[in-house]
Amino acid sequence: MIDIQSEADHRDVPLQKVGIKGLEYPIKVLDKANKTQTTSAVVDLFVNLPQHFKGTHMSRFIEIFHKYHSDLSMRQFLVLLEEIRCRLEAERAFGSIGFPFFVEKSAPVSGQKGMMAYRCTYEGQVSLGGESHFLVSIEVPVTTLCPCSKAISQYGAHNQRGTVVVKLESTGFFWIEDVIALVEGAASSGLYSVLKRSDEKFVTETAYENPRFVEDVVREVYLALQGFRSFRWFSVEAENYESIHNHNAYAYAEFDGRR
Repeated sequence: MIDIQSEADHRDVPLQKVGIKGLEYPIKVLDKANKTQTTSAVVDLFVNLPQHFKGTHMSRFIEIFHKYHSDLSMRQFLVLLEEIRCRLEAERAFGSIGFPFFVEKSAPVSGQKGMMAYRCTYEGQVSLGGESHFLVSIEVPVTTLCPCSKAISQYGAHNQRGTVVVKLESTGFFWIEDVIALVEGAASSGLYSVLKRSDEKFVTETAYENPRFVEDVVREVYLALQGFRSFRWFSVEAENYESIHNHNAYAYAEFDGRR
């Protein structure tokens, strides 16, 4: 059959990225407690396209991804991208997968168990010559209690849910669960899917004893990541969904050890 995509193109316009976007697919990732877990990902995969090619072969992205979908550890993700790059005869391949990562979490007093979902993303790039970049993003919901409100209020302090997003560039292995625990330890309190009355009392009082501005959360996570392991680069951002203001509070910091 005629292969239109492989025909020559004479418009002299190279494309930085061509490929597939928004593919929904089941994947299997590593899990510290259960070895692996199955979850559902949204997948984007691209290669560069030189100016002399008319198009790329979209089906090949799916064929290769299907080969790896049952073993998408951090290291395997770059192997997947390299195979895409070679198979499509490209200089560079790019990809990202976003998925909920589930952790079974026990309530702090009653011990009642429930599942928490944490939004994670892998982002990667490989190039001809062996250069590669890989980032892991982990989104952790937390509780924060306002230090100012606690200091000036006679009857209590306002608190709210917030989100901390950590993005990490690493050449080595780490557990997603360990980063989640690190982030929750830097907030006023972590969140739980199941809380009995004794747990609610514990969480409320814990948050009251550990007030945090968004600035505090970002700085605490930053320092904890530096002590956790040697990352080439990372960023930390925190956003509080304020309960008494008509705006959110936000802070951001990044570390670059590549300089």
